[in-house]
Amino acid sequence: MNPDRDAVHDRYAAAARRALAGEGTGLLSGDGDAERLGAVHYAGEEIPAEVGATSLGCGNPLAVAELRPGETVLDLGSGGGLDVLLSARRVGPAGRAIGLDMTDDMLTLARRHAERAGVSNAEFVRGTIERIPLPDASVDVVISNCVIALSPDKPAVFAEIARVLRPGGRLGITDILAGDTLTDAERAARTGAVECLGGALTADRYRALLRDAGFVGVDVRLTHEVGDKLHSAIIRAATPV
Repeated sequence: MNPDRDAVHDRYAAAARRALAGEGTGLLSGDGDAERLGAVHYAGEEIPAEVGATSLGCGNPLAVAELRPGETVLDLGSGGGLDVLLSARRVGPAGRAIGLDMTDDMLTLARRHAERAGVSNAEFVRGTIERIPLPDASVDVVISNCVIALSPDKPAVFAEIARVLRPGGRLGITDILAGDTLTDAERAARTGAVECLGGALTADRYRALLRDAGFVGVDVRLTHEVGDKLHSAIIRAATPV
């Protein structure tokens, strides 16, 4: 791992261990974090309390991805497994929901959540989002909830997403983007749950990298502020048919 990935890994591994021990994750600790991040974005969903408590995302990618019965969906940076469990419900018994995470403790936590929820069409695999351990053209939809912003090599992430998606496959994610006027000094002054996001992309840069990776129909829309000049966004794109 490189130093940036080490820091992210250690932070989320510690959060998972706290959750496994029945404690809070400790990640939503900044001023207003709980109103901008986590399970607050899943109003109306039937979510076990212990699963919702481990949600650390900035949105609800399932509201973006429009999953269909029978599809195979991959969640990048699946954490405690919330989006995988909800995806498994949407794609049904004929579908498949796969969670990818680089943190053993998070995988343990997610598998426990899936077992307790009685979900049989979900699985969790270990790996990084820059090198997805799945075959070419093996999934219909890729989702992610504010994880790609943490990657130190976003072009590699987008190339890997394009590789594993089938022709006409869909990308439907939420992520954290930087405002155009965010300075280096302001990035360094981040607090709370967004403190790891020094590498967040601007919307224009996000669009450009997705197009460079071969995606079409790229749509990037800011939704709400999650920190000083940092915004949650929904991102949609597709691979060519």
